[in-house]
Amino acid sequence: MSVATVERSLVERLVREALTRQVHGNGKPAVDGRPKLVVNISARHCHVTQEDLERLFGQGHKLTVHKPLYQDGFFAAQEAVTIIGPRHRMIPNLRILGPCRDHSQVELAFTDAISLGLDVPVRKSGDHRDSPGCYLLGPAGMIELPRGVIRHERHAHVGPADCAYYGIKDGDRINLRVKSTSSAVLEDLLVRFAPASKLEVHLDTDEGNAVDLPHATKVELFK
Repeated sequence: MSVATVERSLVERLVREALTRQVHGNGKPAVDGRPKLVVNISARHCHVTQEDLERLFGQGHKLTVHKPLYQDGFFAAQEAVTIIGPRHRMIPNLRILGPCRDHSQVELAFTDAISLGLDVPVRKSGDHRDSPGCYLLGPAGMIELPRGVIRHERHAHVGPADCAYYGIKDGDRINLRVKSTSSAVLEDLLVRFAPASKLEVHLDTDEGNAVDLPHATKVELFK
């Protein structure tokens, strides 16, 4: 492993520690009635089926909660795997997010994909068309994903009240303004609606670094 790779891993670890950074207050709506907005960095990770989990960690294995995520019912698991790309390039400690899904999928930032030698498309979760595959290595075995390595496009999780406030619906696009030492507007975030969702934007590591999200003083969604 090169020095550059080690340094990048350190930077990414520090960014991941800021995953739960909440730019707005204490969970209550703002004074002007806007819904509380949380913007989080979603570092590289994978989702697996129960079948693939058992192939990686052993028969009957269940995911163990490491840390709850902002959306209720979802969590970062203690389990992690090594992702192996072309020419045996690899990234260790790829965190699994739970619960298990009906498809296995790897979500990387462009920087991660370049490091692995992969050309990944920007896709909505679950859309694996024209995406490359990889190998995942766990303590009990290795699996091959023929496809499913993507860069998950930036998106906003919204609930019914958020849709009403912003005048949006599932599948629409919305913009994010970030005020920081590297202020920017990120356009065309995919709106993902679920009845139980809390208002949350997910950016990947590259995007979070580009806007210096850990030091942001204000974040705002707008059409």
